[in-house]
Amino acid sequence: MKLRWVQPQDVLGTLGGVRFVLLTAWILPGLLLAADWPQFLGPHRDSRSSETGLLATWPKNGPPLVWQRPIGAGFSGAAVAGNRLVVFHRVGDKEVVACLDAATGQEQWQFAYSTAYHDDFGKGEGPRATPLIAGDRVYTLGAEGRLLGLELASGKKIWERALNTDYQAPKGFFGVATSPVLEGNVLLVNVGGRHAGIVALDKDTGKEAWRATEHEASYASPVVATIHGKRRAIFFTREGIVLLDPRTGQVVYSKHWRARMHASVNAASPVVTDDLVFFSACYGTGALLLQVGTDGIHEVWTSGSAMSNHYDTCIQNNGYLYGFDGRQEEGAKLRCIELKTGKVRWTDDHPGCGSMILAEGNLIILTENGELLLVEANPVAYKEKARAQVLTAPCRSPIALADGRLYGRDTTKLACWNLKRQ
Repeated sequence: MKLRWVQPQDVLGTLGGVRFVLLTAWILPGLLLAADWPQFLGPHRDSRSSETGLLATWPKNGPPLVWQRPIGAGFSGAAVAGNRLVVFHRVGDKEVVACLDAATGQEQWQFAYSTAYHDDFGKGEGPRATPLIAGDRVYTLGAEGRLLGLELASGKKIWERALNTDYQAPKGFFGVATSPVLEGNVLLVNVGGRHAGIVALDKDTGKEAWRATEHEASYASPVVATIHGKRRAIFFTREGIVLLDPRTGQVVYSKHWRARMHASVNAASPVVTDDLVFFSACYGTGALLLQVGTDGIHEVWTSGSAMSNHYDTCIQNNGYLYGFDGRQEEGAKLRCIELKTGKVRWTDDHPGCGSMILAEGNLIILTENGELLLVEANPVAYKEKARAQVLTAPCRSPIALADGRLYGRDTTKLACWNLKRQ
């Protein structure tokens, strides 16, 4: 039986104060052994997993395949909570939200609706944003800006919003791709609409709570963090950097920071480490590190050559950043840099772009070419521990790790591998 985390106030309310202490001690190991992956980039939106007992290597054909099944178009990643896996894809002229049994891949329910989205650049017409599971709800944001709130248990629609229509948001180069984040009772979305660059929506009704900025939408997803005791929502919009108070929408910091060329996108999410916030983009933009101090926000360093993320977000570990430097179509390279200085520690030419998760000191990487790599998160040198061809290019969806199972997809199938040591 997999043990699940229970909020302390819930335990007190049902079992009383005496038994609360015993139950908390009994549940905590389950929190560490079987973490969910309920949203884009994982529980804390940093691509880091606390799971242990994972494979230290795997054979040439890859880790054991648990199951795989056909999937429609799109670059949305899987979201996992308990025994439920939610995947978002396009089949024909419909965007489909499907809930699967995480262990077997068997479908439990699906919710489908019509879509007319057409990609002007031939980069795929399925959804890009990853579902968000929160409590008994799941939220999805489609390529045309259709935001849904569904019951996780049944797939029943609770509410929906047509954000692009409601806020007069332009289509963008590749439709909508930012993944909403939940903060308290509101969903935070980089809508990019008229007088509504960033919007907060009530999680139970979809009604607007506040709006801020005039910024167009980017392809980067927001993060929320507590810095010096204050909650901050951090966005990397098409215009640049925005930090807000998520309760009110008040902008506390804004900086124009983007490529000069129009045909560009900001797609990698901000990376927060204590009071440091890292941003990176391609198209001649580079990287920027900010320090959110008690006396204001200061620029620590900026560089056009240290790290240029096209669409994959860096992972921070022990003061170093690991990420893909360079544009996807020109052959990106895996690189390690020092967080506080931007100094390049090493670069490896092999991987190209890919999705990464840090677990037990290793980087689990699914490359765009469909190779599954295990690379030691080592700032001294690139140390590859395993490699296997497991899927077919292109693989641009983020991977997910939950209860020892790794989930990844290409454009035709979704697969699950067992990464647990026997």
